[in-house]
Order: sequence, then C-alpha cells, then structure tokens
Amino acid sequence: MSSTPATSIPSATSAGAAALPIIHVDGLPFAATTVPVLTGHIVDEAAAGRGGWVVTPNIDILRRWRVEPAFRALVADATVFTADGRPIVWASQLQGTPLPTRLTGSDLFVALMHAAAAAGLRIALIGGNEGTADAAAAKLIPEAVAAGRVRCLCPPFGFEQQPQEMARLETLLSGWLPQIVFIGLGSPKQEKLIARLRPLAPRAWYLGVGVSFSFVAGDVKRAPGWMQRSGLEWVHRLTQEPGRLARRYLVDGIPFAAGLLWRSATRRGRRPAV
Repeated sequence: MSSTPATSIPSATSAGAAALPIIHVDGLPFAATTVPVLTGHIVDEAAAGRGGWVVTPNIDILRRWRVEPAFRALVADATVFTADGRPIVWASQLQGTPLPTRLTGSDLFVALMHAAAAAGLRIALIGGNEGTADAAAAKLIPEAVAAGRVRCLCPPFGFEQQPQEMARLETLLSGWLPQIVFIGLGSPKQEKLIARLRPLAPRAWYLGVGVSFSFVAGDVKRAPGWMQRSGLEWVHRLTQEPGRLARRYLVDGIPFAAGLLWRSATRRGRRPAV
C-alpha cells in the first residue's frame, strides 16, 4: 500500500508562507514538487525577503550525504532538496511514495532565471568557466542584463585561499545584495561556498547548479531528452569527461544506485524515515 508524504518543508523564515510537501528517499527529505511550482515558490520568497538554499542531489551527492558526516553537516541548513538523479525518482516509486518528477538543477536554473528576471529580482551568477556565466545570462535574460539586474563573477582556481578574490565575492554579496544567487562550481565546492556566503546576504536564495552555465552557453552539450528520461544522462557526461567522471559514475555511482533501489524496494509501505 502506497503512503503519502507526511511532512513538509516550511519556508525559510516565515511560518505564514506556503510549505512544500516532501518525500524521504534514503533518509533525505526531497521536495515533492515540480520546476514551475518550486520556481514560483522561490521567486515569491525572495521578493518577500525570505532567503533559502536549494540543494539538487544526484546519486553522487546523495551518496556523499549518506557516507560523509562532514558533508551531511554542511548541507544541514539547506531549505530544499530536489531529486536531480533519475534513480532517486525510481527509488521513490519503489518505496511507494513517488516523487512527481525528476527536478534537476539545470532545469531549475533556466526556469528560475526567466522567472526572477520577470519579477525584477537581482541575480548573481558565480563560478563556471571563464565567460560562461555572462554568456548564459545574455542568452536567457538579455533585458535584465541590460538593465543591470544581473552580475556575474568567475573567480580563478583556488580562489577560496585568495583573500582578494574572496573579498570580491563578499562585496558582491554584502554590497549589491542579490536576491537569487547561482553557484556553478560542482559539488561539494559549491555547497562549501554557499555555506560561507549565506550570512552576507541571508535574504537571498542560493542554488548550486554545477555545469548549468556551460549547458546554456553551449560549451558543454547536455544529453538528449531520451537519455535524460531513461536515466542514461550519466553515460553522455562520462563520454565527455571520462578522466574526471569515471570513478564517480563507475566505481561509486553504480553500486550506490543499485543499493539505493534495493533499500527502497525493501522499505515499501513503511513510514518515511526522518
């Protein structure tokens, strides 16, 4: 017998704002929502001055959350988790509490860029390869760029240890006070930076979006739709960067995904873990 979500994710700082229903998969509370609904939620909250943090776990991030106490503590203050990995959606189905859809950071990035620009919010893009954040912003929301409501910053490799570069980031956050902040550095680097920057602009929403700037800019090609729907997007990414991604997908990812599906199948009908 299928169960239904028993809890919800409250808005960051307001008990009166709408909450998002959640479903626990492997112990992590995922938002049971869609891109349009979550996008509207974030824009409304940001416009009202209520900040938050979205983490979009794929299999690699979920595995790290389970096996690395330091990473688990790092993202403990996140407001929303979304199921970026197709196996996470399959796992929710196997346990009898299906998530409505896969909700990727890349899809959320595109939708939220448009919605935030339409709402007149200030948007910051940090990270990515040189020029990709600017190119992505110019492609998606040229009017907002022209109006000065978008700022992009691509710090150099090792910037975390460079006081001058960190000062530039801190000035962007505390001086300009963006309302939506996208960090494109990959995990766990982007989560570490978000945790470090959030106190400087606590009313903003922060999202780690990995390689999304490059997807939009066209520097990196995203997998075809059929590969995304069938859970094979990782194969496409592996062929693009085999040296960097082979261990993540083949050594760590596949065994963990298999274990996730097994655990979820045996958990079917039980109360969601908290």
